[in-house]
Amino acid sequence: MTTALEAPEGAETSWPGQLPGTDPLPGRLDRWLAKRGAELVAIRRHIHAHPEPSHSEFETAALIARELAVAGLSPRMMPRGNGVICDIGTGDRMIAFRADIDSLPLQDLKDVPYRSTVDGRAHACGHDVHTTIMLGLGMALAQLDEQSLLPGRIRLLFQPAEEAMPSGAPEVIAAGGLKDVDAIYALHCYPQLPSGLVGVRSGPFTAAADAVEVKLTGPGGHTARPHLTADLVHALGRIIVDVPSLLSRRLDPRSGLSLVWGAVHAGQAFNAIPGAGELRGTVRVLSRDAWREAPELITRLIHEVVAPTGAEVDVNYIRGVPPVINDRMASAVIAGAAGAALGPDRVVEAELSMGGEDFSFYLEHVPGAMIRLGTGTPGSDERHDLHQGDFDVDESCIGHGVRVMAHTALAALSTGAF
Repeated sequence: MTTALEAPEGAETSWPGQLPGTDPLPGRLDRWLAKRGAELVAIRRHIHAHPEPSHSEFETAALIARELAVAGLSPRMMPRGNGVICDIGTGDRMIAFRADIDSLPLQDLKDVPYRSTVDGRAHACGHDVHTTIMLGLGMALAQLDEQSLLPGRIRLLFQPAEEAMPSGAPEVIAAGGLKDVDAIYALHCYPQLPSGLVGVRSGPFTAAADAVEVKLTGPGGHTARPHLTADLVHALGRIIVDVPSLLSRRLDPRSGLSLVWGAVHAGQAFNAIPGAGELRGTVRVLSRDAWREAPELITRLIHEVVAPTGAEVDVNYIRGVPPVINDRMASAVIAGAAGAALGPDRVVEAELSMGGEDFSFYLEHVPGAMIRLGTGTPGSDERHDLHQGDFDVDESCIGHGVRVMAHTALAALSTGAF
């Protein structure tokens, strides 16, 4: 591969080769990957320094398409030009891999050569790493395909807008991203694990994540005469306290539903009852059934709690993403592949997360699984957490990620489970 991207002069990275006791990839691919470390790190750093907003990832998509074309592949742009779909190989079976490519509206606080060049915008969730690993996977599998060693078809989905509502996964699906796909895989950076480890979990993996907005209106007035008003501050307080409590008695507690308010606004003066107020929060739930029931139930409870106050209420329930529920067989395939790539002792059970991930939309259509990729520096207590301005990774995780996904591609194509 040739590329115009270059790692900063003097930059060093610990690029991992094949680990002792692990299974080699076919076609001398481990040796090939070992020589591509600096190039992939350079790509990651370029993407990190040039983050783009959700739904507007045009330059990032163009870079991805160029690098795939240099590797001899034939990528196609999504209709809006903010995402890329690329097929590799031939055959009846098709396994897809997804990487998200957008960034977050956060300031990059790191003092590094590849710090974000865009004010108020940063790759603080690791999407630059996800993208680079999938590019490396594509380049590697292109090598195998040239040697007639790829036993089927692989599809790479470089998806826009994972961090937005509405998110980009439905856009990819509408563009034919899942046509003929038998199973799909993805990974996500996880700084709580050191580089070289991955977390795998069958079943519920992340929660559904929705948003709810509540607007109250009513006659305001002096705090000395609350009986002549709807006392919206009191009404908002009742919603904040009572609705989450009532939910715990209306749903099976095993559904894991959590309603948490993040913003409340009402009034200006300490001695004046306002005529309008607003409340916003998130709804997270692990059960698909409870997720489907949540909008109607939460809206009804809010109206019931507000009714005695005399305030007028408007509820806007915003659908976000379903829960990620990993397929049992897909999880077993990627766990075995990760063990072959890194060693069985480097595959651990992933924790259940209440965070949201729009990879779930793909799993509504085909079986698949997402894993957590360790990105922490081995032996260090520092953990640059996700969605924080100082987020960064041990770049050796890129090499581990490519190997895990390459082993997964070959294992998934060879199994008859899907």
